[in-house]
Amino acid sequence: MEKNAKDLISYLRSIGLDVHTSTKARGNQGFYIKNRIDISKNIAPERLIPTLIHEFAHYIHSRVEPFMERTGGSIEVIFDDDTPKFYQNELLEVTKFVDKNSKCEKLLTHKNIIKDKISDYEQIIKEKYPNFQRSKKFPEFNKYIKGSNAKYLLKYDRVKLISKGFSKKIDIYSIDNIESDFTDMPKEFCAYIRLKSCQKKQSRISAKINKMNKYYSKPTELFARFVEGLYIDEEQTKIIAPNCYKRFCELLDSGYYKELQKVYYSFISKSE
Repeated sequence: MEKNAKDLISYLRSIGLDVHTSTKARGNQGFYIKNRIDISKNIAPERLIPTLIHEFAHYIHSRVEPFMERTGGSIEVIFDDDTPKFYQNELLEVTKFVDKNSKCEKLLTHKNIIKDKISDYEQIIKEKYPNFQRSKKFPEFNKYIKGSNAKYLLKYDRVKLISKGFSKKIDIYSIDNIESDFTDMPKEFCAYIRLKSCQKKQSRISAKINKMNKYYSKPTELFARFVEGLYIDEEQTKIIAPNCYKRFCELLDSGYYKELQKVYYSFISKSE
């Protein structure tokens, strides 16, 4: 562990914080709750200080705004200003700079791939059923599927069916093998089953994106990543969020952020 990290941890402990650097951190790089900071034992060395600073920013936020751990905090209190929209967009841009995962790029790419597949399957269906609409019932398919075990693939991509009786016959069906598992099924119906599967995947991806966006847009997370951004690259953070930076410096020097003033000048700011 480098000297600066040891010094930072020593200071955090000196002000009453319980700092642990050999935990699982609840599956995260770091975690803060009730005056305790946990840092993952598997964290990359170059991520130790920025993660400590990020979690310390949560602590400072809790000092400025009690109960923020439960509410997620508010930008009005963080910047002591009643015009939160003035800062929010800048903070979101800093978050994208600090944490590339906040852009949800992989999920969005996967969602677009799924969207294209849905369109392809829809075109296959419309070759024979031109009036087909995804949002409406597909009576021809529903009539066909009633007597077929393929109906289980509308809910699961892979199923194992065990027959009753002494023989206990086992049949395994997969969405990847519809044509070989159900040789009499028209290609339009195969496409419909796959289309329904893609729609479920699309919904799950959308739910993940919404969950991530909700997490990253919490005021306490925006503030923590802003402070982390000051450590990573203060000049770039200042360019991305000039209004936030100006107000932050005013409040920092007035003592509003309490012990963050000491941490900022001792461990964050690179300026002489």
